[in-house]
Amino acid sequence: MEENTAKALAEAYLCLGGKRQLVMDDNDLTTRTWDKDTSEAEAFWTQNIHSLPDARRREVLSYLPSINAI
Repeated sequence: MEENTAKALAEAYLCLGGKRQLVMDDNDLTTRTWDKDTSEAEAFWTQNIHSLPDARRREVLSYLPSINAI
């Protein structure tokens, strides 16, 4: 997956009201959310991001806001 495609998917998810945030722990990328996604963002995540192979999904996750940021 090209970097621009991963970034575009992350940006589209966030524009739809996505609330997931990146958690990076020992190079393991996961997401956390404290606020519920909009229904549009949840559907977009399920259809376009969750279904990606692990390596490609991690690329998308890397463009989400991070809770590890200072």
